Amino acid sequence: MDNINISQAVIKRLPRYYRYLGELADEGVSRISSRELSQLMHVTASQIRQDLNHFGGFGQQGYGYNVRNLYAEIGKILGLDKNHKLVVIGAGHLGQALCNYENFERRGFHILGIFDADPAIVGMKIRKVSVSPMDKLEDFIASNDIDIAVLTIPKSSAVEVAETLVKCNIKAIWNFAHVDLPVPDYVMVENVHLSESLMQLSYNLGRR
Repeated sequence: MDNINISQAVIKRLPRYYRYLGELADEGVSRISSRELSQLMHVTASQIRQDLNHFGGFGQQGYGYNVRNLYAEIGKILGLDKNHKLVVIGAGHLGQALCNYENFERRGFHILGIFDADPAIVGMKIRKVSVSPMDKLEDFIASNDIDIAVLTIPKSSAVEVAETLVKCNIKAIWNFAHVDLPVPDYVMVENVHLSESLMQLSYNLGRR
């Protein structure tokens, strides 16, 4: 199966399916139809079937979906059956909040290192991981086979840090800095602009 042709809109819906299926599994629900799932998620049943058919379908007519099996399969599609090694760059309030979020580890995302340029923060421990100075970043990435970097730093330094990450062969960047990063196409960047999300909410609130 060639996943390259699957739209990002479909990919963005997968984590939501995964979350709902996980909750259903925890409640002891063994199977569910696309119609029942659509009522829970407020997505049409046809949309659910179309999305899942990109990856093989998984359902049986007249039976629906096996909740635990579908949960596991979507987890594999999302790469959650593998462990990912992360570094967080920026140990301010947002960086600390992300490091303290225990659910990342349950999904296979392990924060191995935390880095900051502020000497006042270096040495502080966040969930047993000490904050290291930025001059240790390159050696740490090379020694620990890090594949994802999380940027929670000001935009003034984000581009320079991203260039360093590219040189270190980082495969993916989760970017919370308010700037678009000029990185090569082979480096995947997921931008999370919190203020833009809030502005979209403001717009929709005003329209209502």
